[in-house]
Amino acid sequence: MSSLEEVARRAGVSKATASRALSGAAHVSPAARERVAAAASDLGYVVSSTAASLVTGRTKNVGVITPFINRWFFAEVLEGIESALIAAGYDLTLFRLPAEPEQRSRLFHYFLVRKRVDAIVCVGVALTPSEVELIHTLRRPAVGIGGAIPGITTMSIDDVEATRLATRHLISLGHRQIVHIGGDLGERMDFEVHARRLAGFRAAMDEAGLPHDDAFRTTTFSVPGGFEAGLSLLADPASRPTAIVAGCDEIAIGAITAARQLGIVVPSGLSIVGIDDHPYAPMFGLTTVRQRPGEQGGQAADLVVRALADQEPLEPRALDIPIGLVVRSSTTAPATAPRPG
Repeated sequence: MSSLEEVARRAGVSKATASRALSGAAHVSPAARERVAAAASDLGYVVSSTAASLVTGRTKNVGVITPFINRWFFAEVLEGIESALIAAGYDLTLFRLPAEPEQRSRLFHYFLVRKRVDAIVCVGVALTPSEVELIHTLRRPAVGIGGAIPGITTMSIDDVEATRLATRHLISLGHRQIVHIGGDLGERMDFEVHARRLAGFRAAMDEAGLPHDDAFRTTTFSVPGGFEAGLSLLADPASRPTAIVAGCDEIAIGAITAARQLGIVVPSGLSIVGIDDHPYAPMFGLTTVRQRPGEQGGQAADLVVRALADQEPLEPRALDIPIGLVVRSSTTAPATAPRPG
């Protein structure tokens, strides 16, 4: 295996300059950095991450904290983060946030320090003031995804507006008997996502003067959850709604499957709207509110990498992620709707 001395000799620079160039340290001219990189590539030289860390004080490693790794939204965000970090030459260390307060405190006060990460991305985690203070004490750039966190840069969609937009779409088609199938309000979910999506549904119903006292059903954010809730909600033709606003696309897909099993044709017998624009949404013709979680993850990773390159702290700000209604074939006017004119 080639040595750093051979790389320096081929590039025509000192060993110290070659080391700084390969570790990403400052005070190396672009031309010299390019020659060193070319020499290292020609010779098959691989930089030791430990040695680079000693020179720069950086680990080229970003810590990602998330409560879930097996739910679609979180998995998509993680994939976006990973792709952006790989492109930037960074590693990723994943921390699954435990529910127990003692274990959570241990993660923030021990593991983050011990792992020596350069930056932190929190996905669906509402950091406490003391946790934010600890991150600032470590002098690590941090970005949160999912909701506003005072003291750090965050990005999120407007969950209230997402269900309001979906519900307004159904109302504009003529639907009046609309039910929202969402998450359990008692489930541990930071940023009150379930409650905010329910609030958006109720706001749109109130705007239209429509009743909604018995128009909310809870389930898990999953296809089986949507299927079970759909079977229960749609079983009785006498009380069956004409439309459903699902808290996520997986619930919507489960509800579509339940409707088909009961012999209900979507959309002529039942309209359904979801939230996410899941990769399976086009397959089911699902009308949905698009939020692109993978792009959110990539953007968060880019923000911390840029802050590390600029060697400047990230100014705390709240970034709104745009959403948009994607109309497909799962929604239409109800069969009983009056014809225009």
